[in-house]
Amino acid sequence: MAGNSRRKGAMRKPGTKKGAVVGSGGQRRRGLEGKGPTPKAQDRPNHKAYRKSASTTQKRPERRKDAGPTSELVAGRNPVVECLRAEVPATALYVALGVDADDRVTDAVRMAADRGISVLEVSRPELDKLTHNAVHQGLALQIPPYEYAHPDDLLEAAKNSGEDALLVALDGVTDPRNLGAVIRSAAAFGAHGVVVPQRRSASITAVAWRTSAGTAAKLPVAVATNLTRTLKDWADTGLMVVGLDADGTITVDELELANGPIVVVVGSEGRGLSRLVRERCDKTVSIPMAAGVESLNASVATSVVLAEIARRRRIVGRI
Repeated sequence: MAGNSRRKGAMRKPGTKKGAVVGSGGQRRRGLEGKGPTPKAQDRPNHKAYRKSASTTQKRPERRKDAGPTSELVAGRNPVVECLRAEVPATALYVALGVDADDRVTDAVRMAADRGISVLEVSRPELDKLTHNAVHQGLALQIPPYEYAHPDDLLEAAKNSGEDALLVALDGVTDPRNLGAVIRSAAAFGAHGVVVPQRRSASITAVAWRTSAGTAAKLPVAVATNLTRTLKDWADTGLMVVGLDADGTITVDELELANGPIVVVVGSEGRGLSRLVRERCDKTVSIPMAAGVESLNASVATSVVLAEIARRRRIVGRI
């Protein structure tokens, strides 16, 4: 019954008690020992200040890094043949198995073999996958990413040439055909390089390669992280900055600056020069045109100005 201390197991036998029989066994003394200063709130895991601090200092996930430029595939018989004739750098020519060979296919294989470009036969489904189902007509050409120069490299190229620097800067030209045509004109009239901004600009694609007729492999093209800053740096080295503008302060016939180091800045196809770039120009130049003609294509306008600069420099060279 309850309270019966005589029942079996109700009381311990003498001498069987666990732990110290007399006193606290030192537990109380250890409890009185100091544990050091109290940690700050943000250092105590169970405190809200600790949780708040941990949430603000938690490492954010890293942004996905850009994979950078990748190879480009030019699809179609005519584009492939044009690229090979323009000596566009290429790493491989893909030919579909069982393709109906015409003169273009024969010429493409022959030119690729002559230049040491690998000719690979692949199945048509595989070629469809490589070209993302583009109309390839059994031919595709792989072009490696273009290796851009640094803006300082253009100045170095001009210095090594022993001539006054002649550079071309593109401000927001987004059509790769215009870019290729500008590169071709710049090479034809003795320019030392072309610079394009990192953003809002066409890049050296297969279209630009074809339009440049292979001169993109001979004339350095640089990328400027900030075009306005690059123009300022060039101006600090003694180059005059001239922008093409329909409402220019002078005409191309009055371009006396052509006989010194100069940078020709070309605006976009629609808006022209941006405000910051225009403010950086020492002069703005217009091209006289017949009445009723609104404007010229960006690449054509560049060719006109570069031809005038080259003409003036030839005259000076004869004196």
